[in-house]
Amino acid sequence: MNLLLGALNPIALKLGPIEVHWYGVIIASAVVLATFLAVREGTKRRINSDDIYDMILWALPFALIFARAYYVVFEWSYYSQHLDQIIAIWDGGIAIYGSLIGAGLVVLFFCRAKWIPVWLMLDVAGPVVLMAQGIGRWGNFMNQEAFGRITSLQFLQNLHIPHFIVQQMFIDGAYRQPTFLYESLWDILGFILLISLRHRKGLFKQGEVFLSYVIWYSFGRFFIEGMRTDSLMIGNVIRVSQVLSIVLFVGGLSLWAIRRKKSPDNPWYLDGNELNPQKS
Repeated sequence: MNLLLGALNPIALKLGPIEVHWYGVIIASAVVLATFLAVREGTKRRINSDDIYDMILWALPFALIFARAYYVVFEWSYYSQHLDQIIAIWDGGIAIYGSLIGAGLVVLFFCRAKWIPVWLMLDVAGPVVLMAQGIGRWGNFMNQEAFGRITSLQFLQNLHIPHFIVQQMFIDGAYRQPTFLYESLWDILGFILLISLRHRKGLFKQGEVFLSYVIWYSFGRFFIEGMRTDSLMIGNVIRVSQVLSIVLFVGGLSLWAIRRKKSPDNPWYLDGNELNPQKS
């Protein structure tokens, strides 16, 4: 029996002329949870909680600006004709890779200014960012974004996913692959693995939790991106996120191998359980 009831309302709340979108609510919730977990882990690593809060306050606007700019640049054929839509992030259209670039630059400069080892801070941030990405994909779900190729109702039912997901995947007159769900599950699984293993004695050197995040996420994103039909493209031939995923995956593995060859006495190559008192 077909129980299709229509798409879920992307508006969470209306206050007069003001509309609060589920997309924003979900992203904000992910950020709040990630901040809480980052502060908790940072305290264990002897990083001042105020430094983490300050860094996040700087990182958030830059992440948002870069995420939107990244998306707009690769969709310029549309936005060049609709300049008023460039700031309409409440309708979706932000790129995770763009946000990571923006936030990464802030982390680099902030840690240098505060004499905090960059790799140590990245180790704290990596797992919670992966978790936030997994949660954030549900914002795409509410906006009916980040979907895959046309599929059948039977295929979706065979996945044994809740019916509200099935009905939300009815887009433009056809059922779609729930690629948002695939990526969300991949991210959450990676988060669970990283937080379960990161304190195993002798398993990770400083920076390797973060590199594990990069390797894990880019590997999964490459394959999931290949299933999508709304990817950002270069010349309608190359998927931008797949290219960047390859670069990050190879770069992460290479950097891991290079750092493993360094002397354990190198201040950038510690176990990472305590704040490095040396200048970074």
